[in-house]
Amino acid sequence: MTTRTPADLWFDPSCPFAWATSRWLIEVEQVRPIEPRWRLMSLKLLNQDKDVPQEYKERTVRAMGLVRVIAAAQQKYGDQVTGPLYTEFGTRLHNEGRSKRPELYREIAEESLAAVGLDAEVVAAMESEEFDDAIAASHEEGIGLVGEDVGTPIIRVGANAFFGPVITRVPRGEEAGRLWDGVLLVTAFEDFFELKRTRTRSPRFD
Repeated sequence: MTTRTPADLWFDPSCPFAWATSRWLIEVEQVRPIEPRWRLMSLKLLNQDKDVPQEYKERTVRAMGLVRVIAAAQQKYGDQVTGPLYTEFGTRLHNEGRSKRPELYREIAEESLAAVGLDAEVVAAMESEEFDDAIAASHEEGIGLVGEDVGTPIIRVGANAFFGPVITRVPRGEEAGRLWDGVLLVTAFEDFFELKRTRTRSPRFD
């Protein structure tokens, strides 16, 4: 049996770019010997001291409720529920285009918990600070690997950690594998820090 290399991805479920990258990582798993592992971070924590538009900051505060639900499910059921629950959240938020309607977040959480077969009462975590310390610890672990001037997602493979990649289309099959090879190649070089171009497309998930 081929030994699979753990690939940790830190995400906030409300982030469409993290969602696109996470779906790419699942594609990579089919063609490269990796094991995706899902870790929480929070856009609320990331942006609380930054100069960002107030509307966006308020949306990240509302989205913290989604992060709390996943953290509560992790504590009650174990880390193995994180990936399936993230898939249910992300499908509803991003594929179905409901991410910019915070009034639907509780409904989305309830639907996602039901789809994975988890206790509906876990949704109460949306309004609780009980799991905020655990979320902050996970968040800080991810940020500590790459620095403050990044966003979500963050990926760690062994000693190699990086922000992104930011993609607007999910590559499939061997195309996903080639992108993975290239990302690892450049990010493994310890003096490599930045490669960027202006983004001209929004994420799509077809």
